[in-house]
Amino acid sequence: MAVVLIVAIMAVVTMPRLQEQIAAREIETIARRFIAHAHFARNQAMQLGESVFITPRADNAWETGWLVKSGCIEKVAKIGCVSKSWFSQEKISPIYFKGGGKGFTDPHSNQKGILFNAAGAAKTGQGGFVANRLILGHQRAPDLERQLILGSGGRWRICDPSTDAKRCK
Repeated sequence: MAVVLIVAIMAVVTMPRLQEQIAAREIETIARRFIAHAHFARNQAMQLGESVFITPRADNAWETGWLVKSGCIEKVAKIGCVSKSWFSQEKISPIYFKGGGKGFTDPHSNQKGILFNAAGAAKTGQGGFVANRLILGHQRAPDLERQLILGSGGRWRICDPSTDAKRCK
């Protein structure tokens, strides 16, 4: 009985820490997936020599998932521009973008997304350079967050503000 009691106490004590570790792993997975998709979009733009976007799937909200698609690949009469979609990410619950994922919003159109031009640079619809961040949170661990930061050279990094406060600025 004593052994069972000790094991039960240890389980109760370690359970919150275990749940936090699981939540951190889920955030890291989504962050790495987003960055991998952004790298794919950038590489496709450079390889094809045309603009490629990574945009929210619906409602101008990153929480609905995202879509990697080309710019206009062919003009079709009465339809307009036809773009090619490579793949998309579905809804990412219980992960969410803090602040509604307001990073990477074009100041001219208020559309969210990242446009990579043929040179692989992240630009706004008006041609301005985009260097910004998205902040991921977790519903089961509200204090937990990861920042996805796009630097001026096109390099992404994942920052944990609880351990890398200097790098996250």
